[in-house]
Amino acid sequence: MCRCCGPTVRPERLATEGPRFAVGQRVRTISGPTSHHTRLPRYAQGKPAVIERMHGMHVFADANASAHGEQPQWLYTVVFRGTQLWPDAEPGLTVSIDAWEPSLEAA
Repeated sequence: MCRCCGPTVRPERLATEGPRFAVGQRVRTISGPTSHHTRLPRYAQGKPAVIERMHGMHVFADANASAHGEQPQWLYTVVFRGTQLWPDAEPGLTVSIDAWEPSLEAA
């Protein structure tokens, strides 16, 4: 325990249900306005990606930041081809972000 900050807060939670997506699966991020705070970057909204890694279930930052409780959700690393985000990106460029399951849909 840190004497100046108190106990360390860990965002991991026990999985209460299985993940919707698997490593290697093609997904698309959600797009458009949401009724809540989101950590999904605007440049990545509505874009196709591939699940690269699963991080387990964690406190859902989008809900917790808005005082709606922890609402644990699966967290994934997704990879985009750079040209799908920016038409003038260098060929071969990839961009990875961590995205919450509610921000993803099957492609």
